[in-house]
Amino acid sequence: MSVVIRGGTVVTAEHSFEADVYCADGVIKAIGPNLEVPANAEVIDACGQYVMPGGIDPHTHMQLPFMGTVASDDFYTGTAAGLAGGNTSIIDFVIPNPQQPLMDAFHQWRDWSAKAAADYSFHVAITWWDESVHRDMGTLVHEHGVNSFKHFMAYKNAIMADDEVLVKSFRRCMELGAMPTVHAENGELVFQLQQELLAQGITGPEGHPLSRPPAVEGEAANRAIRIAQVMNVPIYIVHVSCKESLDAITRARNEGQRVFGECLAGHLIVDDSVYRHPDFEFAAAHVMSPPFRSKEHQEALWRGLQGGNLQTTATDHCCFCAEQKAAGRDNFTKIPNGTAGVEDRMAVIWDAGVNTGRLTLNEFVAVTSANAAKIFNLYPRKGSVSVGADADLVVWDPQGTRTISAKTHHQNIDFNIFEGRTVKGIPSYTLSQGKVVWAKGDLRAERGAGRYLHRPAFSPMFDAMHKQGELAAPKAVAR
Repeated sequence: MSVVIRGGTVVTAEHSFEADVYCADGVIKAIGPNLEVPANAEVIDACGQYVMPGGIDPHTHMQLPFMGTVASDDFYTGTAAGLAGGNTSIIDFVIPNPQQPLMDAFHQWRDWSAKAAADYSFHVAITWWDESVHRDMGTLVHEHGVNSFKHFMAYKNAIMADDEVLVKSFRRCMELGAMPTVHAENGELVFQLQQELLAQGITGPEGHPLSRPPAVEGEAANRAIRIAQVMNVPIYIVHVSCKESLDAITRARNEGQRVFGECLAGHLIVDDSVYRHPDFEFAAAHVMSPPFRSKEHQEALWRGLQGGNLQTTATDHCCFCAEQKAAGRDNFTKIPNGTAGVEDRMAVIWDAGVNTGRLTLNEFVAVTSANAAKIFNLYPRKGSVSVGADADLVVWDPQGTRTISAKTHHQNIDFNIFEGRTVKGIPSYTLSQGKVVWAKGDLRAERGAGRYLHRPAFSPMFDAMHKQGELAAPKAVAR
């Protein structure tokens, strides 16, 4: 099977140029003008369109067991929906229960993910600590291609990692050449604020953002960054939603620390007024952590993307339908946290970013695929249009439009946080492993076609940090 994309403008994170792209055997074989290809190659006419790397969503939760229920999008429906939106790879999360062996959880998630329609990988969460966790982290890195570990600083009495766990896990990450990532919210403050709000009779979804103000996120981000500084390890802050957290990242990067920030499509587009909607189902459908913020914070996030202090965009795709959200009708702390977006991320960021001049074409590719591939050591196999790279591509029609709606999306959820938004700029074709899986509205996803991606440890930044660490190593004074 081979495909040639003719007449388009290739756009990468670095440059743009007119060329044909020929794909065979799952990889890009040739790039250039007027390519000669086999007569039986499928031809895609990309005239007037852009040919870009398929999107990489570095933060999804398919089929996640959480808060007494399970996310409604499984690894097939979620990745298929992603393909419809031009997203060809995800990095999901293995989240062990406290005291659950990491390897048991990892194998359980691998079983669930076997049905994926697109390529995928995993971050593994560190939710507790003993010597078996230390050992299993090594096994995951050396034998299973895991090169990132997640730490929840929120969710007290469940999966929250305290400072001791952060210190021990960060040190182990540095030894293994793996990237520590954190969900930055002060779990103790959140817990105390939740109890106070409930005692005041605030039980509806409006209590959710009140219990998680920006300062709670900013404090945790700063604490995680400073722990990483002492441990001499890089750090990746997931779903940055507010100016306080961005300020902590910017300050550390200005000091030369290797800190990376991710923001969500939802946090760039949706504001916190949704929580005061009179309809419970509507307000509860937007409950996620961190919550949506005011427009002031949205503008700060856009500036963070423009200025390079935020490097990636994701969705935190974690679907719960109205019936599931209703578990918290009388207590906002029991509303399952999560919203959808894997199908819409690329289009809404293009529409709100490229169409407004906030992002260039090349910056769009950087924040939707290339930067994630580089940070998590998948580049240039993913996130690039280059000979030898996986043929994960999206042909992007800048004039095409779509009105986003739960009635027409492919995500397995009864609500869409971008409902009614008409976006200009949509994928006309998506290729995964060189196969056309989305063609002008026709979704051709195959159950189980997705591959598990092994990500090597020790991306280039670790070598530089080891050299810095050796030079700064403490030395005893001879007396």
